[in-house]
Amino acid sequence: MLVLLLQLLLVVPLSFATRNQERQRAWQASRESKLQPLPSCEVCTPPSPEEVQSWAQSFDKLMHSPTGRSVFRAFLRTEYSEENMLFWLACEELKAEANQHVVDEKARLIYEDYVSILSPKEVSLDSRVREGINRKMQEPSPHTFDDAQLQIYTLMHRDSYPRFLTSPAYRSLLLQGAPQSSSEA
Repeated sequence: MLVLLLQLLLVVPLSFATRNQERQRAWQASRESKLQPLPSCEVCTPPSPEEVQSWAQSFDKLMHSPTGRSVFRAFLRTEYSEENMLFWLACEELKAEANQHVVDEKARLIYEDYVSILSPKEVSLDSRVREGINRKMQEPSPHTFDDAQLQIYTLMHRDSYPRFLTSPAYRSLLLQGAPQSSSEA
């Protein structure tokens, strides 16, 4: 009996350690893939003049354009609010995930990076939304952050987007697509 107990004591910590190492590897892999930088505007294909103009028609058109998101993200960086776009993108990535283990890990990372009051990249959420997230984190799903994502989307739309449209960065893109005046007369 004593031998069986000793064997059990040796096996349980080993299996716990193995599971812990597997979790750590999955977390690290998820973290590394999440930290991959988004392509900058230099890497994206240059937007057509029509595409740049369409961004002023609606915030949705800007957010559905990969180049538009990249340009807008660069603008948000100048306003020290890039975390709003990063959070929104992380939520979009979470919604596309089907593997529950990966959903759990990604949800935890999103919570730690953007919702936790200890995070330097914390996004501005009201208490009702935070409480809802805290409840949903007991059993995360791809839609755990839907209310928060909508709140941040609305914040970017109402606050940052109007300033973006009047920013030198956006104006410069508009001018690049404008027809050049001819100096021959």
